[in-house]
Amino acid sequence: MNLKLAVLFLLSSALLRAGDWPRWLGPDGTGVSTESGWKNNLEEQAWKAKVGVGFSSVVVADDRLFTMGHDGQKRGGNETVYCLDAKTGKPIWTDSYKAPLVDYLHEGGPCATPTVDGNAVYAISKHGLLNAYQASTGKKVWSKDMMAVSGMRKVPEWGFAGSPYVMGKLLLIEAGATFALNKQTGDIIWKSKDYRPAYGSPISFKSGENTHIAVLKTDGLVILDAQDGKTLAFEKWETSYRTNASTPIIKGNKVFISTGYRRGCALFQWNGKSLRKIYENKNLSTHMNHSILAGDYLYGFDGNVHMAGPKDFACIQFSTGEEQWRVTDRGLQVGSLIVAGDRMLMLGQRGECVIAKVNPNRFEVLNREQIIGGKTWTMPVLANGLFYARNARGDLFCIKL
Repeated sequence: MNLKLAVLFLLSSALLRAGDWPRWLGPDGTGVSTESGWKNNLEEQAWKAKVGVGFSSVVVADDRLFTMGHDGQKRGGNETVYCLDAKTGKPIWTDSYKAPLVDYLHEGGPCATPTVDGNAVYAISKHGLLNAYQASTGKKVWSKDMMAVSGMRKVPEWGFAGSPYVMGKLLLIEAGATFALNKQTGDIIWKSKDYRPAYGSPISFKSGENTHIAVLKTDGLVILDAQDGKTLAFEKWETSYRTNASTPIIKGNKVFISTGYRRGCALFQWNGKSLRKIYENKNLSTHMNHSILAGDYLYGFDGNVHMAGPKDFACIQFSTGEEQWRVTDRGLQVGSLIVAGDRMLMLGQRGECVIAKVNPNRFEVLNREQIIGGKTWTMPVLANGLFYARNARGDLFCIKL
């Protein structure tokens, strides 16, 4: 390689630092992509595919994409786990099984997102069927009926929606109680106290030399001991629709939660034994999807306004809860977002994508394009220079950035 080519190669490598997105909320569980140097142009479609009815997001690892969908049949319907070529959208393998639609107040279909860990991929259906596969071949390694394991008599009204979470040798699953399974065999290692089902996912964090788990149950915020699942702290946090559907946001010893239906948000400090509330307000009430933390600022869609009306997009300071700015954008409605470098990729519920600066001083739009039709409540993903967005009816679009 001559000197000129070497310099160009180094420059291009510095501009674009690609990365996989192997689990819900990305590689670090923060909703922040490692990508940088990507273009603001949203017009170059790479491929599109059909993946069935549902709200499962995508995960990407080793050039393979995984997601889930339902065939839409209310009786005798099937749910499918898809493995596609991340660059072309061509099928690599699929696994289908009988599953109810579970369409209470929405289109139905799976809401949980698969999780990739090495050559294993874990996926949980809307009715609690947990499967472990070889990621490369689709061979089923083990299966567990979490409805039966948990002793539930019926599927939760919103179905199983928390994504599998890998924590070392364990796999955490939300099924009323939090269950820790041996990720290689599916054997139950421990279970927490029983709570009403959580519709968000758990997250682990370090506190000194100890590892703890934070999960927002329908009853409230729970801190668990990662060794045995014992409840170490509990803060009551309920909504009018009997649901909390977000993952706590952790920064150091601070734990942030936010839910919709005008419930608002709160920040707690964990001292290793108990939680102390720093603030609680209604400056950010995340309805469907997560707010994303960038620096000391949270960016997210606020559901404090009437459910049928337009939603605000807001920025608040993480450490104080103070509102920095908010805008009402009728095009975005109930949207979702991720952060990549100094920019946000926002997807509105009608399929419009907005690229905006990460800026705590003002809402600064760089580009906006209609990229997909239908209802788009699912969080988009940016991985290895490709941007993925899906709608409720199962259209999956890939755009080259």
